[in-house]
Amino acid sequence: VQLQASGGGLVQPGGSLRLSCAASGIISGINGMGWYRQAPGKQRELVAAIRNSGSTNYADSVKGRFTISRDNAKNTMYLQMNSLKPEDTAVYYCNAGSYSGSYYFPSDYWGQGTLVTVSS
Repeated sequence: VQLQASGGGLVQPGGSLRLSCAASGIISGINGMGWYRQAPGKQRELVAAIRNSGSTNYADSVKGRFTISRDNAKNTMYLQMNSLKPEDTAVYYCNAGSYSGSYYFPSDYWGQGTLVTVSS
């Protein structure tokens, strides 16, 4: 699987951005995709994930502000980010992984990362 993330940039607090992750290739066992982020000096954390069926889960810090979606016809996943806060500043990575029960587990398939900076 190859993943290409895009859409990052500089935005003011309260603004919006939409990230995209274009996927190519199919690997057995992959039944979901996710967005992670890593802020300077912090560990990478799961932001949102989506099953092939379309069901989703979110980190508490982004619930109600971020929306993950996918267009299976285009093999593309999206992350719509609204009401952005300075603490959302991070490099965002997409991942193709798998669900076990309600938990998303990342695979070794990562996009290259796209930087989101929220600042006035």
